[in-house]
Amino acid sequence: MSSIRRIAGILSAALLVLAALEVATPRVEAQTLLDGGTIEEIRIEGSLRIDPQTVRTYMTVSPGDQFDPVTLNETLKRLFDTGFFEDVTLRRDVDTLIVVVSEHPTINRIAYEGNLRIDDETVRSETELRPARVFTRAKALSDAERIRELYRRQGRFGAVVEPKIIRQPQNRVDLVFEIDEGPLTTISAINFVGNRAFSDGELEDVVISQEYSSWNFLATTDSYDPDRLQFDEQLLTDFYRSEGYADFQVLNTTAELTPERDSFIITFVVEEGARYVFGAIDIESSLRGLDVESVRDLIVTEEGDWYDASQVDETVENLTEAVGNQGYAFVDIAPRVDKNSVDYIIGLTYVINEGPKVFVERINIIGNDRTRDEVIRREFLLAEGDAFNSTKIRRSRDRIQRLGFFSDVSLDTEVGTAADRSVVTIEVEEQSTGELSFGAGFSSSVGPLGSITLRERNLLGRGQDAQVSFTIAGERSEVDLSFTEPYFLDRNLAAGFDLFRVAQDLTDTSSFEQIDTGGSLRAGYQLSPNTRQLWRYTLKQQEITDVQAGASQAVVLEQGTRLQSSLQHTISTQDLDASLNPTEGYRLAFITELAGLGGDVRFIKNTVEADYYYPVANQWTLHVGGDVGNIFGIGQDTTLSDRFFVGGGLFRGFESGGGIGPRDSATGDSLGGENFAVGTVELLFPLGLPEELGLSGRVFTDFGSVWGHPYNFAVDDDPSLRATAGVGFSWNSPFGPLVIDFGIPVIKEDYDQDELLYFSLGTRF
Repeated sequence: MSSIRRIAGILSAALLVLAALEVATPRVEAQTLLDGGTIEEIRIEGSLRIDPQTVRTYMTVSPGDQFDPVTLNETLKRLFDTGFFEDVTLRRDVDTLIVVVSEHPTINRIAYEGNLRIDDETVRSETELRPARVFTRAKALSDAERIRELYRRQGRFGAVVEPKIIRQPQNRVDLVFEIDEGPLTTISAINFVGNRAFSDGELEDVVISQEYSSWNFLATTDSYDPDRLQFDEQLLTDFYRSEGYADFQVLNTTAELTPERDSFIITFVVEEGARYVFGAIDIESSLRGLDVESVRDLIVTEEGDWYDASQVDETVENLTEAVGNQGYAFVDIAPRVDKNSVDYIIGLTYVINEGPKVFVERINIIGNDRTRDEVIRREFLLAEGDAFNSTKIRRSRDRIQRLGFFSDVSLDTEVGTAADRSVVTIEVEEQSTGELSFGAGFSSSVGPLGSITLRERNLLGRGQDAQVSFTIAGERSEVDLSFTEPYFLDRNLAAGFDLFRVAQDLTDTSSFEQIDTGGSLRAGYQLSPNTRQLWRYTLKQQEITDVQAGASQAVVLEQGTRLQSSLQHTISTQDLDASLNPTEGYRLAFITELAGLGGDVRFIKNTVEADYYYPVANQWTLHVGGDVGNIFGIGQDTTLSDRFFVGGGLFRGFESGGGIGPRDSATGDSLGGENFAVGTVELLFPLGLPEELGLSGRVFTDFGSVWGHPYNFAVDDDPSLRATAGVGFSWNSPFGPLVIDFGIPVIKEDYDQDELLYFSLGTRF
């Protein structure tokens, strides 16, 4: 069967070649032209748009020349090569040479039919033919191929594009590209060949490409993309070399289209090689005056550990920056490798040499039609005249990319006006920075919720962030307006303001409603790459209203309006591998708030928050966290709305908004506590389901207490330990993150309020 198909293919190709030759071969009436004689006259027939004199300029014969077949064939060839004519024939009438031309038609208009997923303007930008230009079949077929390539880049390899023409008067045509977009060409299977140390499932977690699943209709990486496969190869290489496999190679990557032409089967053929450990680690320097011991602690590679190429790169970057900070502007650090392929040991010596003395002559920025130059330049760690530093160049590119204003940032360097001068060119491709999003969800703490957010992250191209949002929930509504200038007064200082109005319905837990209206001024800056400091001044009006009949005496006493003026200071540090669902690293924050800079309320409030994540096994993570806080009044009692209310997501198993802590003995209203301490220990693990489902489970225990109040009437306030245990799971669903936790109190007081189920579901679209 395969032989028949091969023969049929050869015959089809031969017919196409013959047809092409038939179209392209000039037709000459040989008998009448070979009789000899002199050309007395040349007459041009059939030229409508092209002046006959123009036709004559391309000919190799003139009146007075002989009727020579060689010369006449050259004339035909030159006339065809102009691209003006569909056909050219030569005839002889006695001593007259008649040149009959058939001009290519001109394009009247171009239309696209069937392109539902790509708009006309995008398709038009990929093609060359335009109205009023000469139509040729070859150019139309070339444009059809360009359109097909456009669809291939979007994962539709079955797209069919047929150019059709509609004849119009005066030798004009309407060109119509009939497009059958076809189904999305997905990835039906991803296979790995040659892997022994890691399973197929583990390697599928490494690559970005993923197999198609009908349920995961929001996935964007389950369609075939050749460029993505190249990136996947690099990800596999980085992964293996970070796990000790220094000789790892991707031998071949194939993408086989299924017979139905609707999906691809991807196969990575790999060669793992042996696993190496680090041998002796040393450091050498040829720089005069440099104490290598002062930078030895920056080496993160350790003898006896598994070889990790990423740690080698990190060490080189650490040493480059540290040595540069000591005044050595021109540094070249290269690890000298001593590879023992018998015992599988890799020794390293970090050699510090003086690099070539090159300075930055000029920094060019192109592609920023909207974003101002200074927004990009202030992220650059070098300026004109500085010593060239490749590490700072690379970090500058990363800083510009993290702005989120550009879909692509490329950086190139070239020699300047002299050998010791370098020109740095940054090319950016801008993307939309405006967002209009709608949110919906449900939480056991606030009930059903909906939100609308309008945000511009690059206001007027200045890099400023402006946002207005509206949130309405069953027990909470909020309006916020915020503005941030990331480089206030041309300093690395993010400053801005917030205006807000928040209404909370606390009748179920504390028999009142609360409305906060006000604004804040804030300024924050980095103390180090991982540490940030934030100052915030807030002026707000607090109103306790709609106090229920039979409410606690504490609620009745505080009914009304008060003005609060406070200054808050936050210092936070973190080093997490991911902002969402981290698996390794830490986060620590200290928050202090002083109220009493005017207004009716005076207190000092301190809070400490900490989290630590440790990977105990592949996809298994241990999370240990804790929060503690204290508030005390300055010359007055603390107010109900400023104390700590703990439960729900912060202490699973107890009611949101004050499931534990001081409670009015007579009414049962939650009064909040002046002190709290809550800790959690949880183990996060996979559920054994396909990774692309986005499901994970956990077991946890929460423990702690809330205590302290200023009242002299009967209040249930036992500071003894409370504890819960439970299970839960998270799902990165197509509708947004879903969190469900089942917590059961194992240590509690009789007056505490249970909440066995805590869940939240939300999305933005």
